[in-house]
Amino acid sequence: MKLSHRFTVGSAVFDDPNLVSTAGLVPVMGLADRAGLGELAKEHLSVPTDKGANAGAKVAALVAGMVAGADSIDDMALLRHGAMKKVFSGCYAPSTLGSFLRSFTFGHVRQLDAVASRVLVNLASTTPVVKGIQDYAVLDVDDTIIEVHGYAKQGAGFGYTRVRGLNALLATVSTDQAAPVIVAQRLRKGSVGSPRGADRLVADALATVARMRDGNHGSRPVLVRADSAFYGYPTIGAAVRVGADVSVTVRLTSNIRAAIATITEQAWTPIEYTDAIRDEATGAWISRAEVAEIPFTAFTAQARSRHVPGRLVVRRIPDLNPKKGEGQDQLFDTWRFHAFFTTTDADVLDTVAADKTHRAHAIIENVNADLKNAALAHLPSGKFAANAAWLVLAVMAFNLTRAAATMTGPQLARATTATIRRTLVTVPARASSSARRLRLHMPTNWPWQQAWTRLFDTACGPPLPATI
Repeated sequence: MKLSHRFTVGSAVFDDPNLVSTAGLVPVMGLADRAGLGELAKEHLSVPTDKGANAGAKVAALVAGMVAGADSIDDMALLRHGAMKKVFSGCYAPSTLGSFLRSFTFGHVRQLDAVASRVLVNLASTTPVVKGIQDYAVLDVDDTIIEVHGYAKQGAGFGYTRVRGLNALLATVSTDQAAPVIVAQRLRKGSVGSPRGADRLVADALATVARMRDGNHGSRPVLVRADSAFYGYPTIGAAVRVGADVSVTVRLTSNIRAAIATITEQAWTPIEYTDAIRDEATGAWISRAEVAEIPFTAFTAQARSRHVPGRLVVRRIPDLNPKKGEGQDQLFDTWRFHAFFTTTDADVLDTVAADKTHRAHAIIENVNADLKNAALAHLPSGKFAANAAWLVLAVMAFNLTRAAATMTGPQLARATTATIRRTLVTVPARASSSARRLRLHMPTNWPWQQAWTRLFDTACGPPLPATI
């Protein structure tokens, strides 16, 4: 592609008041209206003084800016360009939205949490964003450090990554037919331990999942997955008490090593792993990675009421021998072990299936990266409560973007936020009006025209018929 030679100095001018750069916000915010975003925020938020006035419209504006790519308060200025005030009402100035966020307290953040969970439940009932949740649901829990700079950020500190920042604890739910959405979130001090408050977060997340299932427990219990930082009775107990299964990595402590030592050599089964080859004659895997399991009761050192029976599933892989080939070969194989505790039914998930399912916990890392590539690239305020509210708003924007993508078909249903924004949201358009009707004129031959039109017709068309 070569630039046209017909450009001269002054050829580019910002003089058209009828253009918008993010026409995709029209159907996305139409979907938000159907999910009750503005009304729910108006009903549940009680931010005081004039800064908290019109809370529903301000929350919707902040979410819209994040959907369009804003990652700071100043970026909210993109809501006020061209014909945006013709297309939307409530296009607030960045300073107004910043004052609104700085008025939040911890209680207001919890009110916003309630709004986020209700919006997600409504999206689940009107879009395929959690398709298949009635039959199968996996809840992944993890925390991540959001890096900050300077000393004005309340709560910032050095955590387990030795990076100065604030700690975001997230819970996502996914199915075998749908990509993850975020069902619960907390912003914490940067120096906090990973499991702190995780029991409350898991309880809130499972309650939200139950509402998305319409109170139906489904054919299988929800499976809660987490890494070894969350292996403790508070987190696991919070899941088990409401009937969920768990699959949590364990540290190789002395009692875990003693349990692994009781596994017989005949109990190990090769699995599909790096460099594995399937034997065409027998269908078995030829692999250096193997799994086995033994019955195991967690937390036996604590009170009997805290004992949790289950299975200890162990994966072993050969330990690296750097001297191999230099006359220092091993006399016998040595192994590295990776173990996790699970309460799943062995008839539903056998040893191999349980191991494969547990390894899929890494899917939550994609969500962490997605958020940091979008609204969580920065935490914009010096006030902790304002940043905590920013996290909740970023989660709502993430879920709304994911729900909008699922309405266009399977091609974008699992795409990243950046891809969805590029194809559906940041579409340039010219706004015109005729016979008191507003019309958007968009580029011809837009590659994702059909997907965009499908989203627009669904989100901005007549209400969907009620289903029984």
